[in-house]
Amino acid sequence: MSVRIKFCGFTRADDARLAVVLGVDAIGVVHVPGSKRHVPVQAMPAIRAAVPASVDLVALFVNPNAETVQAVIAALQPSLLQFHGDEDDAFCRQFGLPFLKAMAMGGDAGAIEQRQHAYPNARALVLDGHAPGQLGGQGERFTWADIPALDKPIYLAGGLTPANVAEAIATVKPYAVDVSSGIESVPGVKDEAKMRGFVKAVKRASA
Repeated sequence: MSVRIKFCGFTRADDARLAVVLGVDAIGVVHVPGSKRHVPVQAMPAIRAAVPASVDLVALFVNPNAETVQAVIAALQPSLLQFHGDEDDAFCRQFGLPFLKAMAMGGDAGAIEQRQHAYPNARALVLDGHAPGQLGGQGERFTWADIPALDKPIYLAGGLTPANVAEAIATVKPYAVDVSSGIESVPGVKDEAKMRGFVKAVKRASA
């Protein structure tokens, strides 16, 4: 089965349109005040218009309140939600949309085998290289070989680039790879050559 591709941290509709043309499976939009990739609610309809229904549009949060999530759902109309904070399973599932739960893999994160069981309703787990309490999307790689077999599909994130994603796929055999900083020129601005190179590397590794 081909490894799915999620590009995250989009702030510009033109970048999202290019990602669609390149054949990615999911596009992530960050609604986290303080993030360099934060997209305000009023800017979301333009990105929504650039992404067809055949591509998952993912809204990403860190410890939001329910009203914030509902406002983003109304503006972005995402097909998936992604939670990167301390949200519990009940909070994540209350919105009636499937959700991904990010798991910090850096620092003193604790055993992922135990932590996964706190999210029985998550569609998949996003394994990212940041330490607990930090924002993802920092391009921090962790030791891929240490990932045990988990109960849910894995979106592998953290430090992926066109140069190393094939190694990551061979080592982890994830359901999907998830990249943000590794395809950017500056935070929030995607680099066309890196995007094309990443997709090409994934497709070659999946063949």
